[in-house]
Amino acid sequence: MKTGNSLVIDLEDQMNTIGLPLMALKLDELYRSANFLTMDRLEMLSVLLEPEYADKTTKRLNNRLRNAHLVGTPCDISKCRDSSQRHYEPTDAPKVLSTLQFIEDGLNVCILGPSDSGKTFLAKSLGAAACERYRVNYCHCGELLERLVDIKATDYPKYQREMKRLCAFHLLILDDFLLNTIMDEREVKVLMEIMEKRIETSRSTIVCSQREPDSWKAMIMNDEVSANAIMKRATKHYIVVIQPIETS
Repeated sequence: MKTGNSLVIDLEDQMNTIGLPLMALKLDELYRSANFLTMDRLEMLSVLLEPEYADKTTKRLNNRLRNAHLVGTPCDISKCRDSSQRHYEPTDAPKVLSTLQFIEDGLNVCILGPSDSGKTFLAKSLGAAACERYRVNYCHCGELLERLVDIKATDYPKYQREMKRLCAFHLLILDDFLLNTIMDEREVKVLMEIMEKRIETSRSTIVCSQREPDSWKAMIMNDEVSANAIMKRATKHYIVVIQPIETS
């Protein structure tokens, strides 16, 4: 039976073989330390696991951020609070949403405010935080609808796969929601399908819009029925209004 240095070398080789190089390095470090023989067993196990756990969770988060199109957006939810630049209505909305319970409950969030008011910052902050636990996707609404309409017209099976993929995200962020007038009825139908299916599957959607919901009809071919249906789904749960504060 191997003991001492030879056993440690064998253990390090095994750890490297099964893809645990950081654990192998930590074992070598611990074995050479003065308190190796006096360490509590559970404490030693914790110390050995910590670098591998940190490495793998970091890689998983980075992968989720990349897949969500949120890489390179260092958004801090703590900065989303009333200040000399902006006011949130309700005031505690960012704090309430930062718990991410709305994702767990499959609820929607509608963030309203003029250009540069901080809508995207709040949405991306929530999305980046959600990536630690959930699958997230961020996209510009108009670009998404145009792409899906083209796919639906040319490759319907692929369109179905795309819709299934969109519905699989725990959180979908639709930025620039109804920024431009939708003149294509096919885009209206695709948007309705996205909103409806995500509600049916209890998946959360965040929409960011510069326009008040009452004006959405004018942005959707003056189709009051479709506008009301979309508004009902987008504003069903949480509505956050961000008002910039004018400075003299």
